[in-house]
Amino acid sequence: MAAAPVWSVDPRTGKPREQVAVEATPAEVDTAVRAAHAARGALADRAVRAALLRTAADRLEAAKDALVEVADAETALGPVRLTGELARTCYQLRAFAGIVDEGAFLDVVIDHPDATATPPVPDLRRYKVPLGVVAVYAASNFPFAFSVPGGDTASALAAGCPVVVKAHPDHPALSELVAKVLRTAAAAHGVPEGVIGLVHGFDAGVRLIGHPLVAAAGFTGSVRGGRALFDAAVARPVPIPFHGELGSLNPVVITEEAAAERAEEIGTGLAGSMTLGVGQFCVKPGLVLAPAGEVGDRLVGALTDAVSRVEAGVLLDHRMRDDFVAGVAERAKLPDVESPVTPGAGGEHTVGAGFLTVPAARLAVEGEHDLLLEECFGPVTVVARYQDDTEVTAVLSRLPGNLTATVQLSAREAAGAGVGASILAELTPLAGRVLVNGWPTGVAVAPAQHHGGPYPATTSTSTSVGGTAVERWLRPVVYQGTPEALLPAELRDDNPLGLPRRFNGGLEN
Repeated sequence: MAAAPVWSVDPRTGKPREQVAVEATPAEVDTAVRAAHAARGALADRAVRAALLRTAADRLEAAKDALVEVADAETALGPVRLTGELARTCYQLRAFAGIVDEGAFLDVVIDHPDATATPPVPDLRRYKVPLGVVAVYAASNFPFAFSVPGGDTASALAAGCPVVVKAHPDHPALSELVAKVLRTAAAAHGVPEGVIGLVHGFDAGVRLIGHPLVAAAGFTGSVRGGRALFDAAVARPVPIPFHGELGSLNPVVITEEAAAERAEEIGTGLAGSMTLGVGQFCVKPGLVLAPAGEVGDRLVGALTDAVSRVEAGVLLDHRMRDDFVAGVAERAKLPDVESPVTPGAGGEHTVGAGFLTVPAARLAVEGEHDLLLEECFGPVTVVARYQDDTEVTAVLSRLPGNLTATVQLSAREAAGAGVGASILAELTPLAGRVLVNGWPTGVAVAPAQHHGGPYPATTSTSTSVGGTAVERWLRPVVYQGTPEALLPAELRDDNPLGLPRRFNGGLEN
């Protein structure tokens, strides 16, 4: 049977643009993984890895116009958004190059023998080594930053791990173009082009996670797809780490004082965050706890005005559009649910933004309204109106893990008075990033960033954004009693590579 064709589709019309490739056969998946595995040695030199990452950023920038044009044709995200995302991606590549240069991610620790300790300490030298080939499952909603050249690929290369990317079917032409750019960057530094593998097709993705030479995987996508791959990863004869970002409701709590102080500002800010990118951000605020009564009415009124002005938009593909339209319709039919601005179909190929309201008491106990506690991908949020703080606590206690959790406080509460501290204490167990008086959309690429959270937000405790993302693709190794002449250069007493390290209990930079 001939391999199925892979088509590039215009989401604005639903019509195919061109055939880009064919779905990878089992033999082709095997070839890609083996080529990546064979390229490991070429990444052993940190200087080569850093140079490769910087050259990749340079060449992506040089190809910007062509890449953005294809990305827009396949995703309808718009040139402005995509140009910014490409800039973020290049910044991220260079940031990991700097991390590789610095070397602190190797976590070098050296302890000389100490016969006086109880028990005695032998000569111990610890650092981290790359796991091996990393399978990367590209996301639909960030065709640069969470796809072929994104954070999983950049951090894996920084760790010294080749990658094989399973392309997302929503942007296959872009995936092919970007892979070619990355391979030219590799070739410029004598690294085999197989260091960046690319395969298409659902079956190829399943085979990839089961390949015996794949040592770890990174995924960004749905709960259903991510959980299936996670289960496959741990069911292998040799289980492997699976770092999946699956789904998130990203709750927001608005205190009564905050609503009274700046209802219009909060309503407008919420509208901008929940509709940004047509509501297709993984950190979109999907559940908002807002006060009932007059101050809450003012906030809902401001949100209504702002959302009503949002134009209909195109989702990434027609399957997502159909799921969104059906999902909001099902939620709107629930008892006591109202639609101040009705979300749903905005046209044949578009969707309209909107939001739903419901008494918070409906969400405080298990029942049919639990559907409102599930993520709905697209420009919609649920505003749960609470009567008192006990209802806020009851709803929060029922939420699963999230990428983010946000609280909007008054100036008095932000200064330490009132309920601010108690709400932060309730939100902290729910999310990997807790925000005060901000909005979760927008994930800065910075050393202190954490983009992850308790399940189902992610399947691990690691981050997919920020410098510490490199830790996902490393494992520690300790050498005990090893003669200096046999040690890796990273672990020698004279520190020939000038690495930051902990030496006999003290930090050295």
